[in-house]
Amino acid sequence: MNLLIVSTSTVYGKPYLSYLETECKDFFSSAKKILFIPFARPGGMTHDAYTARAKEVFEAWGFEMRGAHEFETAEEGTNWADGFFTGGGNTFVLCDTIRNTGYFHTIDAAVRAGKPYMGTSAGCNLTGISICTTNDMPIVYPPSFDAFGWVPFNINPHYLDPVEGSTHMGETRETRIKEFHHFNDQPVIGLREGSWIRVHGEHMELKGEHTARLFSMYGIKEISEIGMDNF
Repeated sequence: MNLLIVSTSTVYGKPYLSYLETECKDFFSSAKKILFIPFARPGGMTHDAYTARAKEVFEAWGFEMRGAHEFETAEEGTNWADGFFTGGGNTFVLCDTIRNTGYFHTIDAAVRAGKPYMGTSAGCNLTGISICTTNDMPIVYPPSFDAFGWVPFNINPHYLDPVEGSTHMGETRETRIKEFHHFNDQPVIGLREGSWIRVHGEHMELKGEHTARLFSMYGIKEISEIGMDNF
């Protein structure tokens, strides 16, 4: 499989997707028609508007892009595409809509057959085993919390480290993931903004500005490289 698992589409001080331009052009080098999955936005931005935002960037890079909602069926949209990009928003809304529209199964089959998939934020949560380590509120109840399971771990995008000396009384991301491991045993990667994971077949590479945190039942490790031997 060919995956680009990205913590965030936008880093502070830079335009939408701009910091990923070189990586995206290389990743989608053999995929000229990209299907954008806009389903994670529950309000404030229509599917048309969200698609237009991504389309403007990808067309400037030389790709053709259409939104998944523009096709009558999931099969039609998936067959049209050479690759996929799922944007961020609310992971529960994304998971619910992508299943109810039929795209979950058609995209899963296409990616397992080799078509490249890029996901940012909520879209990257779908690459793991489940969506249960998202940061989002469960504002809808999808048919399942299972994600695509393309990689043998969960993602926590936008991962934030505990701030030493902070007077904030709420739980940290570290605390929440430890709570998750009280009931679940799959590893979780805390992916900081500005970093991403590129997967090609069995090869995985952590790229970008930061290291990541690997949480497991056995503890926490700071990692600068990622491979199947981590799991």
